[in-house]
Amino acid sequence: HEHPAAKAALAALPAAGGGRGPGPGAAAEGGGGGRAETLLDLSAKRVAETWAFEQVEERFSRVPEPVQKRIVFWSFPRSEREICMYSSLGCHPPDGERDSRVPFNRGLHLLQSGAVDRVLQVGFHLSGTVTEPAGPSEPEPSFHVSISFDRCKITSVSCACDNRDIFYCAHVVALSLYRIRNARQVELRLPISETLSQMNRDQLQKFVQYLISAHHTEVLPTAQRLADEILLLGSEINRVHGAPDPTAGAGIEDANCWHLDEEQIQEQVRQLLSSGGYYGASKQLQSMFNKVREMLRMRDSNGARMLILMTEQFLEDPRLALWRQQGAGMTDKCRQLWDELGALWVCVVLNPHCKPEERALWLALLKKWNKLDVCPLEEGNYSFDVPGATTALQLPSILHKGSTSITNLEGWVGHPLDPIGCLCRTLLEPCRTDQEGLSLYPGMGWDKKVLYQHVPVPSSPGSGESYLALALEMALAGLGQQRAMPEGLYAQDKVVRSEEQLIALLDEMELDERLVQVLRKQAALLLEGGPFSGFGEVVFRESVPMHTFARYLFSALLPHDADLAYRLALRAMRLPVLETVMPAGDILHQNPLDSMMANRFPRWFILGHLETRQCELASAMLTAAKGDPKWLHTVLGSIQQNIHSPALLFKLAQDACKTATPASASPDATLLNISLELGLQVMRMTLNTMTWRRREMVRWLVSCATEIGVQALMNIMQNWYSLFTPIEATTIVAVTGTTPATLLRLNLAFGQQDELCARARAVALQCAMKDPQNCSLPALTLCEKDHAAFEAAYQIVLDSAAAAGMGHSHLFTVARYMEHRGLPLRAYKLATLAFSHLSIAFNQDTHPAVNDVLWACSLSHSLGKNQLSAIVPLIIQSVQCAPMLSDILRRWSLPPPGLAALSGRRHAPKPPGLDKAPLCQLLEAAIAAYVSTTHSRLTHISPRHYSEFIEFLCKARETFLLAPDGHLQFGQFLDNLKQTYKGKKKLMLLVRERFG
Repeated sequence: HEHPAAKAALAALPAAGGGRGPGPGAAAEGGGGGRAETLLDLSAKRVAETWAFEQVEERFSRVPEPVQKRIVFWSFPRSEREICMYSSLGCHPPDGERDSRVPFNRGLHLLQSGAVDRVLQVGFHLSGTVTEPAGPSEPEPSFHVSISFDRCKITSVSCACDNRDIFYCAHVVALSLYRIRNARQVELRLPISETLSQMNRDQLQKFVQYLISAHHTEVLPTAQRLADEILLLGSEINRVHGAPDPTAGAGIEDANCWHLDEEQIQEQVRQLLSSGGYYGASKQLQSMFNKVREMLRMRDSNGARMLILMTEQFLEDPRLALWRQQGAGMTDKCRQLWDELGALWVCVVLNPHCKPEERALWLALLKKWNKLDVCPLEEGNYSFDVPGATTALQLPSILHKGSTSITNLEGWVGHPLDPIGCLCRTLLEPCRTDQEGLSLYPGMGWDKKVLYQHVPVPSSPGSGESYLALALEMALAGLGQQRAMPEGLYAQDKVVRSEEQLIALLDEMELDERLVQVLRKQAALLLEGGPFSGFGEVVFRESVPMHTFARYLFSALLPHDADLAYRLALRAMRLPVLETVMPAGDILHQNPLDSMMANRFPRWFILGHLETRQCELASAMLTAAKGDPKWLHTVLGSIQQNIHSPALLFKLAQDACKTATPASASPDATLLNISLELGLQVMRMTLNTMTWRRREMVRWLVSCATEIGVQALMNIMQNWYSLFTPIEATTIVAVTGTTPATLLRLNLAFGQQDELCARARAVALQCAMKDPQNCSLPALTLCEKDHAAFEAAYQIVLDSAAAAGMGHSHLFTVARYMEHRGLPLRAYKLATLAFSHLSIAFNQDTHPAVNDVLWACSLSHSLGKNQLSAIVPLIIQSVQCAPMLSDILRRWSLPPPGLAALSGRRHAPKPPGLDKAPLCQLLEAAIAAYVSTTHSRLTHISPRHYSEFIEFLCKARETFLLAPDGHLQFGQFLDNLKQTYKGKKKLMLLVRERFG
């Protein structure tokens, strides 16, 4: 309104006879006093507020053309980005996706296909027709669209498609884009009140009658009611000068904002929250939050309106009351949504462009919501409100904390209001080189990288200070602050996420010379910062570790100041909570691979995550120090002192070995030895705690030692007892260390090969003596090629069997090995020793040793009568199972297995007779076993087992009949049964039916 051309235009405009009634922005006149706002007043304010229309009437012809152009384009939204913002949930950059489901893209397609027609602008009202493409068997549907706008904002929309949603439909988009792109081609008309003021009485009457005639079915009742009120003297409509004009826009004092369907927002948020943990619902709610953030960035007042509506629906979520009643915490997804809600409110309330009355309203709303019982706590967990919820445990606790203190109990990073993040992003905002299509929130769906430039600080132009340098300095100071780890799980998780978000921002900054100076200065201050710094010489044992931040600093500083980079990273390797929380004696009883020990004080729920970050920092230093023995050994010492998780130490060892042995270069000997040293430490830590990863660890260690050389392999064999269990040392270390592949990899001379193999055999024998049950067979296998060692291993087996150091299963296994190797007598010897440790009861038909017993019988049968005679008493003593004894008898009634090929010859030996020793003794034992087993089964037999018992008697009869007088014995046996168990009439009836 200060423009000279605008002032000239105001002076040139004549007064108009029309007026405005009690519409938006109109002044009402009551009791005959005062006057309504005339069109001249309205026109003056509208031009001052930058609206008017192109040369549509003579009265506007004297407005200078530059003012006309500015005003015409400022009346309607000037950019397609605003239309896009109100026609899609996602925040798309100009070159974003062209998803046909997005209303903006559908509207753009309709516009480009010529679907928009009959476009008319009357004052601040735009209308037109949008025609959709015809379906397979349907005509082209047409939709009438109406849009009201005010001061470059669409204030209301209406479309005949009735497609109610949060944002504009494709038809509204198409008409809006048509108006933006073809502003000169749109037919413009003055507000309808101005047109009516030019008509005389006859013209007005004709106009009204034609209007009613065209739409009498819709407007006739309304027209009659208004006519009655106008003809009634003293009616309210007659007490007001002028009449409302929906095409004239709002008054200059009226608030104006983009059209937003509040009911649809509430309904959609309610539905999405009712979906619970459904991933799609969370994603759509996050899209709505992104929309609020986009509105705030565009300084759109709807951002706060939409956020208020969403907050009210969040507070009406029925799950809040349920969680509070149960004393349970929120789900992670719900907690993240509430976090985003809170972060947006921080942005709204701290907005420097808002009015004081708006801020007062928001604060009042926040206080009101905070008083509600269902309003979630910051931690999102109600369990501490429940009476008696304080446990003895509570009581990377209260009493224990009293012994020490920290300056910053509530850190800046992870704080609910995110002060460092807000300030850092605010300082970065003016430094961006591309203002469109970018976001300061990494991970929010933006693919384009943000580019920054130095913008001088106006208050100190000569100092060379820039907003970009200040942002870096502020982020470094916040991340490096020593602060206490918060209590709850979610608060601790928030610390981690906030730190990672800030570091993601820092990663986006390309460090030039000015920023490197800031980085070096702040890094030095952090090292010397005392109790205020997380990198100070002494840190509180419950302070947040600096591992993630230190890894960023290390990578950023390394090219510019390697010494400072290592000093910072080494200082950050500490994890004091693991050093002081638990006495050393208790640690031995815990699983070293489990980083979440149940009785740690305080309960650091994210301890596993922190230890992983600690490992990543160590790995980064080891990789960077490759080729520098000084730093490598320094880093190794820090790792051994500060990392307490064997699983992570093993990962470090693997990473170091991989880095030390590139495919296209010679290995780094120092780094390889450090890798081996870490592996040895893991072996010692986990020696007494067997885990599923031990075999993998042992195999890797042997492989690593092989990479270093034969001496390393010899050393781990020499000290096997402090690193491995006997079975590991025998089956993995000694065996793998002497395989042809290993010997070839080592490229040893024959003498060195013999020395290594001798060391492996010595290890095998030591292990066999220490654990004969598990190591005897591997030791025998390993010593096969050395007679003396093989004999020593065999003697260990014999001594162990005599001393009951080996069970029957292991003895049978070794015996089978001996037979396979061509030593049947030794196999027989071990089998007889196994029988002395074996006992198979009458009802153990499926005993695990059944096959071993049958194999031993076949072996003794093949060796001859002497061995057969010697083993029969052992079988009778060890086996009471009748079916097994019968099976052995049948096998021995056939020719020996080794002589089967001679069975067709004339002089083939006959099988031993069952009526002579030693088989007659076994036959008697088998018959006696059937008798005793029968009585045992009949003692507690039930009718459902009768048929099974009859089948058992059939097998018994087969064994009885093997004896010369077996028929007679079985008959006497049956008579005894019938007499003894005559009370079991049904069973005895079945016995008579089958056997007589």
